[in-house]
Amino acid sequence: MKTNHQNTNKGAFLLILIFLILISVTVGLSLSLRVNTVDETLKSDRVIKTLVVMEDKNRVLFTDVFIYYPVSQRGALINILENTGAIFSSLGRVDSIDSVYLEKGIDAYKEEIEKLVGQSIPSYIVLNLSKFGELTDMLGGMKIFIPSPVDAKNDEGERWLLPSGVVSLDGDKIRSYLNYERRDEPEEDLIERRQNVLLAFFAALVRNERMILDKKSFNSLVRKMDSNLDYKELHRLLSLISKVDSEHLVPQTITGSRRVVDGKTLLFPYYDGQLIKDVFKQVSNSLISLDNANVNRTYVLEIQNGTTVQGLARNTMALLQSAGYDILGTSNADSNDYEKTVIINHIGNAEIAKSLGDFIRCKNIIEESVSSDADSTSASNVDFTIILGKDFDGRYVKK
Repeated sequence: MKTNHQNTNKGAFLLILIFLILISVTVGLSLSLRVNTVDETLKSDRVIKTLVVMEDKNRVLFTDVFIYYPVSQRGALINILENTGAIFSSLGRVDSIDSVYLEKGIDAYKEEIEKLVGQSIPSYIVLNLSKFGELTDMLGGMKIFIPSPVDAKNDEGERWLLPSGVVSLDGDKIRSYLNYERRDEPEEDLIERRQNVLLAFFAALVRNERMILDKKSFNSLVRKMDSNLDYKELHRLLSLISKVDSEHLVPQTITGSRRVVDGKTLLFPYYDGQLIKDVFKQVSNSLISLDNANVNRTYVLEIQNGTTVQGLARNTMALLQSAGYDILGTSNADSNDYEKTVIINHIGNAEIAKSLGDFIRCKNIIEESVSSDADSTSASNVDFTIILGKDFDGRYVKK
């Protein structure tokens, strides 16, 4: 009986040993096959896309998709407004996109934004305002341009005081800069103010590149942010971002039509959401295909209505402003009987002219000889003139 009992123990021990070996082999294979998310993105897409969210006390202050091409160190920011409206499957209703974040969390939020822009966004970074103040101090402050001094109070009597000019704000001041509200402040100014903080954050990362590359210092920084990336991946991502040309980062905000739904004013992107997908695709492609001189400036357009459709040029202005162009003005063309839409290239840049043409699907591009006479025509103030013809349906040139 004793021998049988010993045999039973030996058999059990062997089974446990085999089981442990199988677990070890499985874990080893998993670790060896694991792919770094950032490196894999670089291999497949060539651009890095990261969702950056700033939150504070159960509200979203701003959300941006950061698109970065490390080869040229060029980046772009697409601002997703908190009141962007749609039918969100995660909620099962029409609502503002920040409701997804507040009710379902960051993972569902990222998925809905991916649907909105029509592309995958592999990583996210969430900045909590309280921790962001601490992060600001660790990075040596955030440099912000404040056009005029701020002296404001909220309904609870809390007072915000901020100096004017180009100032370096510490953690407490950066929280005040993000939090203060004035009843007479236009929504566009509030959006710009919060985007200025994001730009200052990227500039601070660039200034503190050595701190990020040093893993001991980075360990302190990484505790102030949340991400779906592990420590090694986040270190790799921020090491790349710390080289971005932050001086030429200009946030683009997607516009749309406002409608009141269940008492909330929601912003619905134009053309059933297709515009935001087109803008996102165009920005991503331009970072790769265009040279530095083309990307690091904003192009000025003039839009002329060559049809009898009232308001066509004005509506097209909103469309192209969403794509990051600056519109000098709109007017009627010399005739309202243009059959085909035409783009007049005043600066001789065929690459940008084609990019503009691709956005509205216009292949009818006229190259105008560049004149050295600054007073020759009013067109010298603009880079491109678009004359809308009968083939333009408000979004695209029809075949």
